[in-house]
Amino acid sequence: MTTNNARVDPAQFLEHLRAFRYREVTMTAAALVVLVGAVVLFPGAGNVTAGIRADVGASTLALFVAVAILAGAIKGMLGFGYALVATPIFATVIDPTLAVVVLAIPPWMINMFQIGETDTGLDFVREEWLLMLLAGIGAVLGVSFLAAYSTGPIVPFLIGLVILGYVIFQVLQGFVTVEEAHHPVALSVAGFLEGFLLAVSNLGPLLPAYFHTFERDAERYIGGLSMVLGLIFTVRIVQMALFTDLMTTYRLWLGCVIAVVTLVGLLAGTYLRRVEVNETWFNRFVVGLLFVISLNIFRKTIPALFL
Repeated sequence: MTTNNARVDPAQFLEHLRAFRYREVTMTAAALVVLVGAVVLFPGAGNVTAGIRADVGASTLALFVAVAILAGAIKGMLGFGYALVATPIFATVIDPTLAVVVLAIPPWMINMFQIGETDTGLDFVREEWLLMLLAGIGAVLGVSFLAAYSTGPIVPFLIGLVILGYVIFQVLQGFVTVEEAHHPVALSVAGFLEGFLLAVSNLGPLLPAYFHTFERDAERYIGGLSMVLGLIFTVRIVQMALFTDLMTTYRLWLGCVIAVVTLVGLLAGTYLRRVEVNETWFNRFVVGLLFVISLNIFRKTIPALFL
């Protein structure tokens, strides 16, 4: 990819959109869904923080905005990482289960957006149908688990474990040489576990780590990963809204608002990826941040669970 590919051409985008090109239509539809949700479901000025916590003020909302933009930039550049950064930070400020539910919306929008941006279509579904099927089943089981065990420190503790595991993987992979390969069965099992982990904790670094380790075509694993994650988040949202009491109207609105803000970071990160900013240093920054976050989570949850 070259710097020229990073140039944005709004006129061409609109021309393709009017022609109903798959790429532009998918990206626009993903953005419009959350924008309409943020407007239509608005609870009123007096109830903006009513469903979060009574003492949440302007500074906390500003933190949410900043974190959403940063996490969106990371996702746009690396192809994953939004929930890894946003969920644990949100979970230290508001109820962890609330954070997991609300933050299902922005990743849905992001992944649908990147399905279009990378031009990933039905060919991937035909090639990796078993992966898609098992990922959906894992998501259903995960939402059921979250609905049954949504109280106490167990959810944030699980978030901390997932993050620490990802950090350890990132550190160790620098000392291990793995040949590029494609293993359909192993990939599908990783997809099942990804669906379950995402539903329970809103974190699922297993499948991104697998793609990054074995499937090293960046556009394929970013587009393919977005296709799988888009399915998982769709299943999650529908199940939480229709079959549990996890997804209320207020939580859906808040998720849409955060998703709209996230678009700013996503576009910035996509641009950085196309101009080939030093990904190694950017990745080190993300891993270091996640390590600090995991330690902070353990500091709060281990005493409550084991002491």
